[in-house]
Amino acid sequence: MRLGSRLGSTAQNALEVARFGGFDTDEDASPCEVVTEQRVYRLRHYFPESAGGPVVLLVPPLMITAEVYDISSRVSAVGVLRDLGVDPWVVDFGAPEREPGGLERTVSDHVLAVSDAVDRIRKATGRDVHLAGYSQGGMFVYQAAAYRRSEGIESVVTFGSPADTSVGLPFGLPSWLASEGVERIPDALLGAFAVPGWVTRLGFQALSPVKSVRSRVDFILQLHDRERLAPRERQRRFLEREGWVSWPGPALAEFIRQFIQHNRMLTGGFVIGDRLVTLADITCPVLTFVGEVDEIAAPPMVRGIRRAAPRAQVYEASLRAGHFGLVVGSLAIGRTWPAVAGWAKWRAGDGDLPDIVAPVAGDEESVPAGLPGGSAGYGLQLAMGVGASAARSAFRTASRAVHGTRQLTGEAAQNLPRLARLERIQSDTRMSMGLLLDEQAGRRPGDVFFLYQGRAHTHDAAKRRIDAVVRGLIHIGVRRGDAVGVLMGTRPTALALVAALSRLGAVAVLLRPDGDPAAEARLSGVTRVIADPEHAARAAKLDGVDGYLLGGAGRGERGPLTDMEIIDAERVALPGWYRPNPGRAGDLAFVVFTGDGEHLRASRVTNRRWALSAFGTASSASLSSSDTVYSITPLQHPSALLMSLGGAVAGGARLALASAHAPAPGGRGGTSPHTEIDPETFWDEARRYGVTVASYTWTLLRDLVNAPPNPAERHHAVRLFIGSGMPRGLWRRVEDRFAPARVLEFYASTEGESVLVNLSGKKPGSLGRPLPGSAGVRLARYDLESGRLEEGPDGFAVECEAGEIGMLLARVRLAAVGTAARPVRGVFAPEDAWTITGDLFRRDADGDFWLVGREAELIRTAEGIVPPGPIRDALGDLPYIDTVAVYGIPVGEAEAAAAAVSLRDAGELKPLDLSEALLRVEPGLRPAIVRVVDEVPVTAGRRLRIEPLRDEGVPPAGDGRTYYRDKAGAYRPLTAAARRRILAAGAAREAR
Repeated sequence: MRLGSRLGSTAQNALEVARFGGFDTDEDASPCEVVTEQRVYRLRHYFPESAGGPVVLLVPPLMITAEVYDISSRVSAVGVLRDLGVDPWVVDFGAPEREPGGLERTVSDHVLAVSDAVDRIRKATGRDVHLAGYSQGGMFVYQAAAYRRSEGIESVVTFGSPADTSVGLPFGLPSWLASEGVERIPDALLGAFAVPGWVTRLGFQALSPVKSVRSRVDFILQLHDRERLAPRERQRRFLEREGWVSWPGPALAEFIRQFIQHNRMLTGGFVIGDRLVTLADITCPVLTFVGEVDEIAAPPMVRGIRRAAPRAQVYEASLRAGHFGLVVGSLAIGRTWPAVAGWAKWRAGDGDLPDIVAPVAGDEESVPAGLPGGSAGYGLQLAMGVGASAARSAFRTASRAVHGTRQLTGEAAQNLPRLARLERIQSDTRMSMGLLLDEQAGRRPGDVFFLYQGRAHTHDAAKRRIDAVVRGLIHIGVRRGDAVGVLMGTRPTALALVAALSRLGAVAVLLRPDGDPAAEARLSGVTRVIADPEHAARAAKLDGVDGYLLGGAGRGERGPLTDMEIIDAERVALPGWYRPNPGRAGDLAFVVFTGDGEHLRASRVTNRRWALSAFGTASSASLSSSDTVYSITPLQHPSALLMSLGGAVAGGARLALASAHAPAPGGRGGTSPHTEIDPETFWDEARRYGVTVASYTWTLLRDLVNAPPNPAERHHAVRLFIGSGMPRGLWRRVEDRFAPARVLEFYASTEGESVLVNLSGKKPGSLGRPLPGSAGVRLARYDLESGRLEEGPDGFAVECEAGEIGMLLARVRLAAVGTAARPVRGVFAPEDAWTITGDLFRRDADGDFWLVGREAELIRTAEGIVPPGPIRDALGDLPYIDTVAVYGIPVGEAEAAAAAVSLRDAGELKPLDLSEALLRVEPGLRPAIVRVVDEVPVTAGRRLRIEPLRDEGVPPAGDGRTYYRDKAGAYRPLTAAARRRILAAGAAREAR
């Protein structure tokens, strides 16, 4: 009888499950009121009749319904919170597959919805909100708090929410799958379909197949006992079927691109709406719940919030739970939700910090909470999953073993096509900035091209603007090959204009706003200048030049210039001669300027020279779509045009234009003030834009490395500083302070085609070796007195041995000999052609090149010629020396070698340190004088200026800041007698 009754009950219950999906348990959902219903979400207020206390807003992940917080009366998060004196609210995104336009939603839609809900709750309650989210809902919470810069957020609480995918992926997959695998999925395919809820459900169940099978077997075996199954029925139905919804395709694509492939939760620079956002803007406290056995959001991924939000105080609650167990089930009801309620009340000044919550500092691990069921209980649970875990462990081990090889292989696969394309470029090859931009826009129109003042601009939007400017240029009569002056600050309009001139095949003459535009316009011979509103008045004063205005449509005084913004681009007919991107590699593309006054010089940059820097930078820095290149220098500077902009375009990376920096004292005259890095601005934008590569010139990073520690620099995402001219001592300090970032130093002339690059970074101060695809270089013996190459018995130049100082020669294509500076023919072979760079190098035994000095910098002393490089490097290695300038002081017909140094902080220059440091320099090449100055003058580009120091002559004796070299080679404070001897030595030589 008993068996028959049991079988009958089983059959009856099984029929009910088959017909209705489960039992009717008569459990009601917790009472709630829908406060508002918007396009993307509904806002639920639970227990509105008894509202009061701290406010908590709960956000579900995309693939799970909002009922995850109120599955049943037995496992109701909102019920626990209300019982413990907290006022619970829930964001309900609904089921996208059943909502109008639900499958077209993006990540931005969800984040903005959460932010809107915060505003509505604050208005209704008058309280700031504890913003809490589970899994991806927690990622929305982080993003919304960052978007709001913590305004109105009392705290952020997350449960199993990743903030760093570089340490691994869900399901135990290796992180390289994100960068290598996802990169190959086209955008159109990635966002073309939604992921049905059943697919996600099966994926979650596949994580714990033993547990999933066991729970189903237990359910079947107990199917006869309705009373025993009833308490867990709502939870079973939620996890088995009812709790899963579709993941919209656009949101999936955006999520995978921004947060899986590019890891921008950690690095920053993700886009919400059209605003750039970084988790570094979170300043409110953060409480993160970590599941120690979470296979979806592994602890290292969750703990990444410590690095992503350096300005926030982070707290952690670590539980022995899986992904679901953090918020659903007996552990969550007994530990998680009481801790959330205790946290909210503690923040309100009511009670103590919950015992499972602990503050964390740096990267320390918090103490895990007690194991559920004790160590034996947990050991049993662990044993149940040994089979699946063993397989995953073996997979991870194999992945780690090949990761290094895969990384090198991936970089090679990425860079080889770039270098191959560079080597194939001939004078008549189609190549230009406009062409490469069109290629990028065709591949990924929706990807971000550049970032400026907190806004993101896509390739598609940039292309539309550039094409409109092209039509405007045609309307005012610009044709292919015409030179057009660009007088603008660094802004999107300037970038669009330069690109439009390239697309048209015209020449962009980049006039410097902080220079002498009139002199530069005369030198370049331009007849048209296009200015932005800020520089319109200066453009209007240029003689013999037609001035035009572009940018700032509808804003401010437009002045007397012809306003190109009023041109209706759609009505401009394209002439028959127009072909987009007609530029050939040998065509002139840009003119840039260096120096000022009598030293003003125009450098002519061909498309080939620009492409050489663009592809060379992209290859050397291994730039990809995951990178953001931060251009600190203005667009008119060669480093910005050739390296930052060029590298980003050729590498498919994002370009971030730095905000303008205020003029700093110490510039030349009143027309060329130099600009300094504001560390606060640098780190704010580095975080906001997700900067991974930052450019520099000369001593530009000195302000950054000397600044007090900034909270935003902790765990920064910058991996490379790229540029040229950085002194060796500063190089070391940059790498020491900002590790693991390193310096990638280049050497190149603006017009020539030779490029050296220190790829390994193992030898600070070295300029490395020739970049593949650039012009060949050789080091030849050079007579410094006569300024001629030394010749061997056969009449050819003599190549230097390792360690020998010589002149760097760069090979010149025969077609370009006529335009090369200082060309020489028949140097090493009868028909070869080279150019004398004017730079003296030595090559070490490994083949790396070291700059000794430029020919114009040589100091001609009574004892012989002294190059500045060895002195500069030796003194720069002293830890308390900030900057070193080496120059010659005129004494009669000769010069005395001198060095001026500025000190770091409260450093003190000691004569003994001077003597020991300069022992590494050959006796005949050591300076006669070393002096301490408050600041070493620099140019607008932060290059050291020696003219003011040289003009000051030999400093007066007895100032306590100048030292001379005595007959024994030691350095002592300068005395009046020593000063007279130095001056007399020059006079005696003059008399002779």
